[in-house]
Amino acid sequence: MRTFLLMMLFHQAVFAAGTMSFKQTENSIALTKDHKIVWQFNYCPEKAKPYFHPVALCDGTVLTEAQPADHQWHHALWFSWKYINGVNFWEEDPKTGQSAGQTTWDNVHIITGKDHSAAITMNLTYNHRGQKPILIEKRTMAISSPNTDGSYVIDWTSEFEACSDTDVTFDRTPLAGEPGGKSWGGYAGLSVRLNNQGQKWSVETEKGPFKWNNGTFRGKAKAMDYSGVFDGQAAGIAILDHPKNLNAPSPWYAINGNPMKYFSPAVICYKPHTLTAGQAFTLRYRIIIHPGRWDAGQLNKQCTHFSKRNSEVSNENES
Repeated sequence: MRTFLLMMLFHQAVFAAGTMSFKQTENSIALTKDHKIVWQFNYCPEKAKPYFHPVALCDGTVLTEAQPADHQWHHALWFSWKYINGVNFWEEDPKTGQSAGQTTWDNVHIITGKDHSAAITMNLTYNHRGQKPILIEKRTMAISSPNTDGSYVIDWTSEFEACSDTDVTFDRTPLAGEPGGKSWGGYAGLSVRLNNQGQKWSVETEKGPFKWNNGTFRGKAKAMDYSGVFDGQAAGIAILDHPKNLNAPSPWYAINGNPMKYFSPAVICYKPHTLTAGQAFTLRYRIIIHPGRWDAGQLNKQCTHFSKRNSEVSNENES
C-alpha cells in the first residue's frame, strides 16, 4: 500500500511538472507548460513599470489583463505608488506610456530551479524626472513550483529606503469626505487587474463574503481572494498581507465593475505615510494563483502558513 501511494505521488509530480520549461528573453522570464505560459514577468526598460502578465493556470487559462483600454496603466499584477512627494507615479501618458514620476530598474537577477521554481531580484529607483533619486527599492519575488493541483505562490518582498537627503511622502487621491476627495480615491501599492472574460465573480476576505457598495469594497482584512469562472472552470487569485506590514491588517480596495475587476491591499488607502530621510520599511505579500474558489477558511489557513514562514525566516536572519 505504501509503495502504491509513493508511486501515485510520483506520477502526480511528473504530471504537474514533466512538460514545464522556462522561456527567457532579454526583458522577460516565463514558465511554460505544453508551450502555454503559466506566468511571465516582464521588465522591459521602455515600460513604465515591471509587471507579471499573463498570470495563468497551468493549462494556460489567463487570469489577468494588462493595459486595458479603460486604464492603460493597469499592468495585470504590478506595484506602483500613486504620489511620491506630490508627483504622480501611477497614471501614464497615453502618448508616451510614461508617468510624471520616473521608475527605473537595474540589476535584475533571475535564478530558476529544476523544480520549476524561480527567484527574481531587482533594484528600483524613484525620482521626479530630471532630478536625483528620492527613493530606492530592493524587490524580491520568489515563485514556487506549481503544486499537484496547479496552484502556485509568488512571495513578494519590497524593501523601500528614502534617500539620505530628503523625506519621502507617499500619498493617494483623497477619499470621499476628505478635501478634494473622490469616490474612487485611496489606491496605491500592489494591485491586480483580472481578465474581464471571466464570469460569476466572487470575492471574500478571511472574515467571509462582504457586501459591495456601488461595486466597490473598502475595509481592513488580512487577505482577499478574487475568483471567477474562466473557460468553464473556476479559478482565482488570493493576496495575503503580512501582519508586520505598514497599516496591517491592510486596508483593501476592490472593484467589481463592468469592465473593471480589480483589487489591491491599498496600504495607504486611509492616510498618507512619510518616510524620514535615510529610513526604510518593508512590505511583504503572498500571492496565490489557484484553481477553484476559496472561502474564509482557506484564506485563514493560508494566512497562518504565511505568517509562520516569515517568522521562521526572520529568526534565521537574526541567528
